[in-house]
Amino acid sequence: MNTDQKQCNINMEVEIAGVKLKNPVMEASGTFGSGEEYSEFVDLNRLGAVVTKGVASVPWPGNPTPRIAETYGGMINAIGLQNPGIDVFTARDIPFLKQYDTKIVVNVCGKTTEDYIDVVERLGDQPVDLLEINISCPNVKEGGIAFGQDPKAVEAITKAVKAHAKQPIIMKLSPNVTDITVMARAAEEGGADAISLINTLTGMKIDVNRRTFALANKTGGLSGPAIKPVAVRMVYQVAQTVKVPVIGMGGICNAEDALEFILAGATAVSIGTANFHNPYATVETVDGIRDYMVKNGIQDIRELIGAVR
Repeated sequence: MNTDQKQCNINMEVEIAGVKLKNPVMEASGTFGSGEEYSEFVDLNRLGAVVTKGVASVPWPGNPTPRIAETYGGMINAIGLQNPGIDVFTARDIPFLKQYDTKIVVNVCGKTTEDYIDVVERLGDQPVDLLEINISCPNVKEGGIAFGQDPKAVEAITKAVKAHAKQPIIMKLSPNVTDITVMARAAEEGGADAISLINTLTGMKIDVNRRTFALANKTGGLSGPAIKPVAVRMVYQVAQTVKVPVIGMGGICNAEDALEFILAGATAVSIGTANFHNPYATVETVDGIRDYMVKNGIQDIRELIGAVR
């Protein structure tokens, strides 16, 4: 059998909460706009799903600038979830994404439980496939940080959102906790259909020449290759702890990185920071996983999920 025939026989399809993705690769929220910004570089039809930037019930202005700084092996951001709000999102972004043969995951943010519920209810009749609930953004002074760092709050927000959601919900966990498995269990007990992790690690950078903080917010979220070993370890721990599917992210730049997460137990992966320096990172990763499967004689991606125990 030649390589082309082998490629045709490979199954890369994965399933998250009853939603079938043609492959396990999506991009991470906040690094891809809502898809349109990257559509000139990337054929969105080739992605398992497109994950939108965080959407709130009303427009958020975000944090004051400077709010991005480069760090060794990554970057630190305190954007503060700037977004145009649900009204603009449903009028502009969803119709754009519906042109493509890919699944739509909407990332939802809020400052109170009511905020989350409001957005989730308004997405109920929209043609979107999954909701990713951001309870973990470390740079929003109200709300998010408290939800993601207390297991009781994680379970409560999960229950509240689940009661109002028409689509399956993915709870996105913060790594800025003592024991990630406690948070994952709380989300599962609250009714989460899937879990995604990790969000950014809280960090700080100081400009020694100006003798001040590199970011106006003082702290920000660290992302990029520097955080990958922490992310792989946490994804492995969570995959061992819960029965729901896990979506892994944190420093993924290429297929090899993605495969680490899949072998650790992730059903799917999200690529974030890498998009900024290589806008083709997502599709290159899809191709790279396929090549790895051909080379290693693996017919079905599911043979790889959690293969390292």
